[in-house]
Order: sequence, then structure tokens, then C-alpha cells
Amino acid sequence: MSAAGESGGRAQQLRQMAQEVDQAAERAADPEQRKRLKDKARRLKEQSEQASSMGGGDIYPPK
Repeated sequence: MSAAGESGGRAQQLRQMAQEVDQAAERAADPEQRKRLKDKARRLKEQSEQASSMGGGDIYPPK
């Protein structure tokens, strides 16, 4: 597998994890826990975007 393919697979994993964490946040009853989970989901989404752009050969990080 190429480096781009590996980055794409990693990006897909991160997106999946972000979606699962986001869904867990929606189910959380405690507002603090919901906020922590939403923050974690946001960070995972950002990481997936970085991994995706790195696999695509972009030299500039997404804004």
C-alpha cells in the first residue's frame, strides 16, 4: 500500500472515531461530559483532515 493509501485509511479511521465520539456526546446526560466528548470529536475531525491532506500531497495545512 502506498503512503497516500495509508494516510487515507488513517483519515477514514479518524473520521469514524470522531463520528462515534460525537454520537456518544449526543447521548451524554452530563453537560461537562458532553462538552469533553464534543471537543474530542472536533480534535479527531481535525486530525482526519490533516491526515487526508497529507495523503493528497498538500503542503499547507487546512484552514
